Amino acid sequence: MVAAKLSYEESRRQRMEENKKRMEALNLPQLAQALKAPSFPKPSPMKRAKPQTVEKQMVVVRRSSRVANLPTPVYKEIAVDPLRMPRRHSNSKHRDFSNRVYASDEARAEATARAEELESGLGSDHPTFVKPMLQSHVTGGFWLGLPIHFCNKNLPKRDESVILVDEDGDEYQTVYLANKRGLSGGWRGFAIAHELVDGDALVFQLIRPKTFKVYIIRVERT
Repeated sequence: MVAAKLSYEESRRQRMEENKKRMEALNLPQLAQALKAPSFPKPSPMKRAKPQTVEKQMVVVRRSSRVANLPTPVYKEIAVDPLRMPRRHSNSKHRDFSNRVYASDEARAEATARAEELESGLGSDHPTFVKPMLQSHVTGGFWLGLPIHFCNKNLPKRDESVILVDEDGDEYQTVYLANKRGLSGGWRGFAIAHELVDGDALVFQLIRPKTFKVYIIRVERT
């Protein structure tokens, strides 16, 4: 009995060894291991951030030292009757075009003729031209356009300062706009200082580069 049992155990062990060798030969242990489901690590529980506590404090708003002692202003809406709102009025007398005085055609032509006579007596050493005054030259916008042919031949090709010298030798600085061929800034001061009016005729003599000598022929008023 004992010998038979040992024979059985020995035979069983041999079969197991043979089966193991066959499995190793077929690479079955590695395939079995690969088929096993992977084990994932358990996710760690989410950490909840502690709510931040905001401490509210009452602070005093800084105010300018000039108004620090004044009461705090109160802003509120009020109903305004548009019919009772004050209207703005211009204080510039030069904008009141109802006071314009226009020269007659005869007076204008007579002043221009006297200016041309003065121009002819100046000689040809310096370029000259005659410019009769219109309302746009002496009121409102105070813009003085110059003869195009004169500007193209004698004046700068870009914006420059141009000096006007009156018959008393006083100088007035103006701004010459090359693209528009005219005098802008500074011309208003010259016109007001010399009380130019519609119909006056001016003789411009270019005595130096960017410097005009200006002669004024007054229009006769009736």
